[in-house]
Amino acid sequence: MTSKPTEVQVRPGVEADLGVLTEIYNHYVRETAITFDTAPLAPRDRLSWLLSHPEDGPHRLMVATEPAPGTGTGTGTGTGTERILGYATSGPHRARPAYATSVETSVYVAPDAGRRGIGTLLYDTLFKALADEDLHRAYAGITQPNEASVRLHTRFGFRHLGTFREVGRKFGRYWDVAWYEKEL
Repeated sequence: MTSKPTEVQVRPGVEADLGVLTEIYNHYVRETAITFDTAPLAPRDRLSWLLSHPEDGPHRLMVATEPAPGTGTGTGTGTGTERILGYATSGPHRARPAYATSVETSVYVAPDAGRRGIGTLLYDTLFKALADEDLHRAYAGITQPNEASVRLHTRFGFRHLGTFREVGRKFGRYWDVAWYEKEL
């Protein structure tokens, strides 16, 4: 099924989304080096992560949805009336108080929802939501190679700061992580 862009909506994430968000994330855990988690997580393991992203403030969770097949317009929260296509987050860059005006951002798109502009829509909504927050910089770490993520971040004004060489080991090899920065 091909969706029209107008059918995709972005909203804050809620607890009812946790199972699907965990499934999306676990795909990247199992199949890619995009995340350096090495074992799939259970939804209960990610509950504190979800709850650390309220509807307002600098740490947000935005979820892209479309109506589930056969449900018309769909208005639910991942409970059958909508299909979750991906999510974007802003979270703490570092734990110490002086870092409070910096966030780290990320985007995860469902494996079968790629190449539809979902990541762009999520980041656009996330950065608009953050525009009135007391934030100075956003950072993103991108495991290399990942040209699609580099293009997405560059499109949103991120610039390359440097690369940590062979900083993580997954699937029996070492991976570089390129760090990007965006003024907010």
